Amino acid sequence: MIEIKLENAAKRFQYEWIFRSLSLHIPAASKWAITGSNGSGKSTLIKSIAALNPLTEGSVAYSFENQSISADQIYKQLTISAPYLELPEEFSLIELLKFHFKFKRPLPDFSFGKMMQEMYLEDHQNKAISQFSSGMKQRLKLGLCFFSDVSLILLDEPTSNLDEKGLHWYLSLVEKYGTNKTLIVCSNDPREYIFCNNIINIEDYKHKQSL
Repeated sequence: MIEIKLENAAKRFQYEWIFRSLSLHIPAASKWAITGSNGSGKSTLIKSIAALNPLTEGSVAYSFENQSISADQIYKQLTISAPYLELPEEFSLIELLKFHFKFKRPLPDFSFGKMMQEMYLEDHQNKAISQFSSGMKQRLKLGLCFFSDVSLILLDEPTSNLDEKGLHWYLSLVEKYGTNKTLIVCSNDPREYIFCNNIINIEDYKHKQSL
C-alpha cells in the first residue's frame, strides 16, 4: 500500500505559478479528487504526483509498506489514464494487453479473456486499436489501470468519451477493483469522484499576486 507526502509543492511554467505551497498527506488506500476550472492545473498536479513532471519547488515523497521509494521507481507502483496519453494504435487489443502486462502484473487470476469481458471488448481482440471508437479506447485505458496489480491509480477525466452506461461501468470498476488502492481523480464532474472523501481544489493553491 502506497503513501504519498507533498511538502510545499509548487509548479511554475515560465512566469506563471500553476500551484504553490501545497502540502498534503495521502494515506494508503485513500480516495482523492483534484478539482478546479478547465486549465487551472489539475493535470499538472497529477503528473507531478506521478513523477512525470518535476516540481519547481518543494518535494513529493513516496513510501510502500513503510519503505521509501525514489521518484524514478514510482512508475512500478502506479497506472494512469488521461486524455493526453495515447494508446499504441498499431497494436491489436490482444497485442496491447500482452505488451502492457510485460511491465505490470495483472490482478490475481485475471486472464486476458476475463479482462476483455470486463471491458465489453471480447469480440474485438484481433482488431487494431486504431479502429476502436473513442468510448472503446476509454474503456481500454481504464481497464489497463484497474486490472494492473498496483497500489496507486491516477485518473484524469476518467469518463471522457463515455455515455451514462459507461459512467456506471466505470464506477463499478472502482467498487470492484479500487477498494484497496489509492485513487486520485482529476475532474470537474462530481459523478466521477462520488467515492472520494478528500477534495483538493487546485484554485486554493494559486499564487496570489500582491497589489
